[in-house]
Amino acid sequence: MEHKHTNRLIHETSPYLIQHAHNPVDWYPWGEEAFHKAKSENKPILLSIGYSACHWCHVMEHESFEDEKIAALMNDLFVNIKVDREERPDLDEVYMNAVQMLTGRGGWPMTVFLTPEGKPFYGGTYFPPEDRYGVPGFPKILSGVANAYRQKTQDVEKSVEQILAGLKRMALSTGSRQTFSGDIIAQSAEQLAQAYDADHGGLGRAPKFPNVGVYELFLRHYQKSKNNRFLEMVTHTLTKMAQGGIYDHLGGGFHRYSVDEKWLVPPF
Repeated sequence: MEHKHTNRLIHETSPYLIQHAHNPVDWYPWGEEAFHKAKSENKPILLSIGYSACHWCHVMEHESFEDEKIAALMNDLFVNIKVDREERPDLDEVYMNAVQMLTGRGGWPMTVFLTPEGKPFYGGTYFPPEDRYGVPGFPKILSGVANAYRQKTQDVEKSVEQILAGLKRMALSTGSRQTFSGDIIAQSAEQLAQAYDADHGGLGRAPKFPNVGVYELFLRHYQKSKNNRFLEMVTHTLTKMAQGGIYDHLGGGFHRYSVDEKWLVPPF
C-alpha cells in the first residue's frame, strides 16, 4: 500500500509512534535532531505524548494529525515531536506535572509547547479541530501559541520560570513536623466511602477507574476496625469489574478504565 506521507517515525520501534508515521505532520522522535532544528530556526516545539490504548489519542490523530491543513500549520509554526509515554515514562512524568500546574488537570493525549531548549511554557490535553463546547479549536491554539512565542517573549520567559520553579518544588521532599496518626486511615477511608457506588461498585460515576490505592486503604481500615462494610465494598467492586467488559474474558487482564459506570465498556 502506497502512502501519500511518510515521516521520521517510520524508523521507530514503538507501535504507537509507527502508527503516526504516515501523518502529514512532519513528526520527529524525541532526540537531538529535533532540538537542533528548533534552535537553528528559533521555532517552538510541539510535544505530543500518548500511548496505543488511549482512545482520545486516536481521536486527535484522526481529527487533527491526519488533517492536511492542520498539519501544514503545525509544520509551519513548530518542530513537532511525538513520544510514546510507555516508552518514555520519565518524559511523561515531567511534562505531565507541568501541564497539571498550568491547567489543574492532566491526561492523554498530552500537548505541551516548549522552547527550543525543551522548557515548557504552555500545554493541555486533547484539543478539538474546531471551536467546540467553549474550547478553542486546535488551529487557534497553534496560531496563538506561535504568536505569543514570537511577540510576547517576556510572557513566555515568565511562564517558563514559574513552571520550572514549580517543578523544582515538587522534586524537593521535606520531612513533616507532624506525627502520623493512625486515625488518618480511618478518616480517609470514611471520606472516600462517601463516593462509593453501591449499585455497581467503584467510586463516583462514569468514567470509572480501578482505584487500587483506595481499595488497599479500605482493606487496611477493615483489618484494623473489622468493619465489614469496607471489605464488602472491595469485594463487590472487584466482582463487578471481573463480570464486566473492563475484564478481558478471553485473554485475561483488565483495561485501564471503563467509560461507563457499570464497568461494561473499556476505552477502545
